[in-house]
Amino acid sequence: MSQFLEMDIFFFITTVVVVAIGILAVVILLRIWRILGHVEDISRDVSEESHLLRNDIEELRRKIGAEGFKLAHLGALGTMAMKHFKRKGKRAPREKDV
Repeated sequence: MSQFLEMDIFFFITTVVVVAIGILAVVILLRIWRILGHVEDISRDVSEESHLLRNDIEELRRKIGAEGFKLAHLGALGTMAMKHFKRKGKRAPREKDV
């Protein structure tokens, strides 16, 4: 085999491997991009829920300050939390979901 033929075979195989690795890298980066999008959605949901919980606890503090501590206040907090969780499943779709 001549040296030029060996070089052509080497460069052909190297090119195929580099292209395959490039395609694999693009596929991996696209998957990471999607995962980061889901993480962003989850963090937004957690932020919304923590804001709602903060409001519920603030309302509970006001009631306890005005009326004194009653077990009914804790029940009301649980009822508010359950209302938020039930409403979560019936939420309108986001722009990304449509």
